[in-house]
Parts: sequence; structure tokens; C-alpha cells
Amino acid sequence: MYLATYEPWNMLNQFRNEIDQVFGRINRTSHEDSAVVTSSWVPSVDIKEEAQHFLIEADIPGVEPKDIDISMENGVLTLKGERKAESQDEGKNYKRVERTYGSFYRRFSLPDTADAEKISASGKHGVLQITIPKKEATQPRKITVQA
Repeated sequence: MYLATYEPWNMLNQFRNEIDQVFGRINRTSHEDSAVVTSSWVPSVDIKEEAQHFLIEADIPGVEPKDIDISMENGVLTLKGERKAESQDEGKNYKRVERTYGSFYRRFSLPDTADAEKISASGKHGVLQITIPKKEATQPRKITVQA
């Protein structure tokens, strides 16, 4: 007698694979929530909120500062640039090339507390740091009722 192993999720996975083949494979490991490809590669980022500011750290080794464009418009911070490919000489006998080159594009929605006028950026050891200060909190004002 032959026993077959029943895998209940197998049919669902097979169905998902068939749908992906019909509509094109969507990159499920993307850093963005959308399936639209906007760049050749996407730098990894860390976003921290501290008491006085927000801090975005992006890993962009090998990118010259002149090749990075940071802009702020309508509460959206845009980070774009390009990592240029090094020439691969035939005489160097490359066995493997894994580093990704080309343009990158990331956008971040900032909260209303971010002060767009005082954003600063610096880079060190391949890590871009973007500091976004918070606006000074406006204190509620007590209004007295006159009789």
C-alpha cells in the first residue's frame, strides 16, 4: 500500500504561481508597497524618531555626493541618485559580479511636525544621514473670558 502525504497549502501555492505567470511576477521582497519598478536598485534605509528630529540613514556605498539628489515637496522627501558602474576589464578575470549599479529612487512621507526648511544631509563610510528637525511645538494659549 502506498501512502501519499497531503499538503493543504500546496494547491494554494500552485494557484498563486499560476496567477503570477499570467500577470507577470511581482517582486514580493520589494522595499516599496507598490509593484511599480522605479529604479535599478533600492538602498536600504533606517528611519529613527528622536526627541528633536527624525533621522534617515541610507546605505549607498560607492555613490558620489554629486550623484545624490535630495528634495522636499508637499511633505514628501525624495532621495534619488545613481551608482555608476565601474568598467569591467576583460583582463581582470571577474568570476562573479553581484554589486548592483544604476539609478535609485526612494520617497518618504513626512509628518506635519517635520521642519522642511532645516533638513540637512551628510555622508560617511557609504551611509547617507538625513536629519529632519521637528518644528517647535506651539503651546496652547489660555484665553480668559471677560465679564
